[in-house]
Amino acid sequence: MSTKPDASPLGKAQNDLYFRPEDEKAFRLAQLIMLLEITSSSKINPNIDRLGALDFFSANPFLVIGETDSEFRHLVLAGFSVKPLTYASPGHRFITRRSRLQNDLAMLVAYGLAKASTSKGHRVYIITDSGREISEQLTSVYADAYRASAEVVSKRIEKVPDTKLQEKCRDWLKADPAMMDLYDL
Repeated sequence: MSTKPDASPLGKAQNDLYFRPEDEKAFRLAQLIMLLEITSSSKINPNIDRLGALDFFSANPFLVIGETDSEFRHLVLAGFSVKPLTYASPGHRFITRRSRLQNDLAMLVAYGLAKASTSKGHRVYIITDSGREISEQLTSVYADAYRASAEVVSKRIEKVPDTKLQEKCRDWLKADPAMMDLYDL
């Protein structure tokens, strides 16, 4: 019995065909450090729930921003596509990403790129000077697009009170409330 991965007609292992950047820890940490830089400059101190929403919707802005919104064209020009690149539903992708968030934040804190603090009775996460230096070194077309998206999305999410955030996320995800309740989100 062979232990080699199944080869595709293109000669690549099947796992390589379904590569998703968000499955790579370094990619997620880079997004998260850029997001913390945006929230810092916007004077937003996100708790874990708000950070989870910001994280997911910044990477998937067209779940929040519609074609008639003034920011739509700006995000298209920045490089975002209205067509999803995955077959998984937005609700499932949100839950998967949210489940990784605490571990990713813990890594940023352990590396000294972010720190945990408290604000209004909630644990919040703030970028450190070292984190800001690393974030400034992320200079790709995608990094610029992600930052543009995070700025737009953070303005929308900032307006949603904590008590309504879960409901608003469900609306944007067009998710089955039972599925979200199942995962306590």
